[in-house]
Amino acid sequence: MSKTPPGPKGEPLFGSSRTYARDPFRFISALERAYGDVARFDMGPMDTVMLCDPTAIERVLVSEADQFRKPDFQGDALGDLLGDGLLLSEGETWEQQRKLANPAFSMARLSGMADRITGHAKDRIADWSHGDVIDAEQSMTRVTLDVILDLMMGVELSEQRVQTIEEQLLPLGQRFEPDPIRFAMPQWMPMPDDAEFNRAVRTLDEVLDDIIEVREDSLGTDEDGPMDFLSVLLRARDDGNQSPEQLRDEMMTMLLAGHDTTALTLTYTWFLLSEHPEVEQRVHEELDEVIGDDRPGMEHVRELDYLEWVIQEAMRLYPPVYTIFREPTEDVTLSGYDVEAGTTLMVPQWGVHRSERFYDDPETFDPERWKPERANERPRFAYFPFGGGPRHCIGKHLAMLEAQLITATTASQYRLEFQGETPLELLPSLTAHPRQKMSMRVQER
Repeated sequence: MSKTPPGPKGEPLFGSSRTYARDPFRFISALERAYGDVARFDMGPMDTVMLCDPTAIERVLVSEADQFRKPDFQGDALGDLLGDGLLLSEGETWEQQRKLANPAFSMARLSGMADRITGHAKDRIADWSHGDVIDAEQSMTRVTLDVILDLMMGVELSEQRVQTIEEQLLPLGQRFEPDPIRFAMPQWMPMPDDAEFNRAVRTLDEVLDDIIEVREDSLGTDEDGPMDFLSVLLRARDDGNQSPEQLRDEMMTMLLAGHDTTALTLTYTWFLLSEHPEVEQRVHEELDEVIGDDRPGMEHVRELDYLEWVIQEAMRLYPPVYTIFREPTEDVTLSGYDVEAGTTLMVPQWGVHRSERFYDDPETFDPERWKPERANERPRFAYFPFGGGPRHCIGKHLAMLEAQLITATTASQYRLEFQGETPLELLPSLTAHPRQKMSMRVQER
């Protein structure tokens, strides 16, 4: 009996890549429903196995993580953008950089930063008025950029400079939208959008150079200096333990990955609250009870249980990172099927988070499914918005703290009513963005 995973038969040359590129979210869901734990398909020339078995996912991400590396497809563009930063580095380089980064992301440090996060949220909503129509995605992008620049780089940029960063996000994102032609072509083959992508990378490099220059005179020592990530890396560079190239790669990774997923989580949270007024009312009641007229802070976050469930449910339905890729370094058996070394493993949050095998009415927005007694009934890796194991997202505690404080600060004053069309359509890139402009009308509470 064959132990090769089952799956759809694709087209010559393209395999299933054209179907995937048209709508990755629908493709992933269809495969999960049809094949369950494991499905095999061709992504152009790439032999790909999609894994939706929580037990096998735990092996890949946690217990046997050293046997599964990050694949290098799209490596040229992603490498040009993020280089050897924490997201892409492997082995000793990753271990060294992760060790350097840990103090900047510790809860001990972040707990003391809660008031600064609230301050950035208050600054961004200060000029809102009843009846205004805002772009929620843009607003959340700007506030999360403010937070990552402050907490991890120790700078506050002018509005013009923040806008310069924001303007580069579109060409960067477009480069990583699924394209069956790119899947079929060698990585060195030039494509029409390469020039715009390269210009955007150069522009962000210039912004980072300016930030580093500003910070070089305010480092101090390990004992008395600031502990934002940039300061830690600059001190390591001065001690000979960090090259300029590595410093740049970490800052680019921090700038982009550090704000994008949180901005998306917030955007989808506002959308879901607008679509479910009964949930929104419960959030407001909890905020009024826990915070009242106070300024949201760390002491309140610990008591905002329902708000935390809302954010968790938003990340279940709309995981910003909708799939993770790995590659086995040797032949392995997963969920009873043989997978050869070098096969691309797709581990999709989108497919697992919306599976009927793990969630009742999986497409329904139900924050109460995160009550401990219900959540504990599910397998650990039926939910993994931040990945898992040693390579889990280092910023997950910061992301949750930001999401709770920014939502609490905003929702204490306003309701946001979605003005666009539903159902929401998604644009796949490295992360899942809404296709629609996220226009929302501001209503004073």
